[in-house]
Amino acid sequence: MALSPEQTVPLLDQLHADPTRYVTRSVANHLNDLTKTVPDRVFDLLQSWHSAGRQADQELDWMTRHALRTAVKAGNPKALCMLGFDPGADVSALVVMDTPSVRIGEALRFRVQLRAAQDLPVLVDYVLSFPSPSGKTRRKTFKLKQSKVQAGERLVLDKRHLLKGNAATFTLVAGRHHLEVQVNGVIRAQASFDVTD
Repeated sequence: MALSPEQTVPLLDQLHADPTRYVTRSVANHLNDLTKTVPDRVFDLLQSWHSAGRQADQELDWMTRHALRTAVKAGNPKALCMLGFDPGADVSALVVMDTPSVRIGEALRFRVQLRAAQDLPVLVDYVLSFPSPSGKTRRKTFKLKQSKVQAGERLVLDKRHLLKGNAATFTLVAGRHHLEVQVNGVIRAQASFDVTD
């Protein structure tokens, strides 16, 4: 029988200060699961741990990043702010498709160009939309880069993404696919590409 958040939070509160990475990883994994149902409870708990100072700063920072990974992929603004990324920041993005057409089994290649008026930490993800054999569309978020945009300068990020034809969790089909660039949790640019057999 699964325990409710009210039952598990007191246990996590005791275990978060453990000196063993095995234990803190387990705590962070459980918090990550809780972000899917009670994200605000997780944010409050992490903030209280940071204030309490019972865990080493470096370990608690690692736990926070690990615990918020799903919320960050989903673009949750509170999670991003907790990690130092401003979802409302003024940043522009452009995506350039180096392979506007790619065969299954080959690599999609693209570049992301970012600009901002001020120095800005950025967490950049990309979202691929895959049509499925049934006609539905699946979206999957991938990490691209954590970096910093310098005021008035262009930051260019290159990516090569292999389009496996034999992925265990889904089947690639030929057709029009879409790519979105997510900066600090907000979709800032998008492009399309063709997948062929």
